[in-house]
Amino acid sequence: MQQGSRMTPAQLRMARSALQLGVRELAELAGISFTTVSRFETGKSGLQHSTAEALRKALEARGIQFLEGGQVAEGVGVSLRPETSSQSLV
Repeated sequence: MQQGSRMTPAQLRMARSALQLGVRELAELAGISFTTVSRFETGKSGLQHSTAEALRKALEARGIQFLEGGQVAEGVGVSLRPETSSQSLV
């Protein structure tokens, strides 16, 4: 994730899932409250810059690579396409 880029709730959920970390585990690794992680992942609140950086650093230290649109991962992974009105999840 480049400087100035914003982490999305979906990115955080996918990163946490890839590492098989619970909300409380990730919060502890990042030195923040688990309620902060939970509220962000569910869209109930945003993140302060310092909190987002703490989460990003904790995840990247464990191998997570954040991508911007059009970037290609260095390893296996998943990506979300931009939503269109004709797509639906099954």
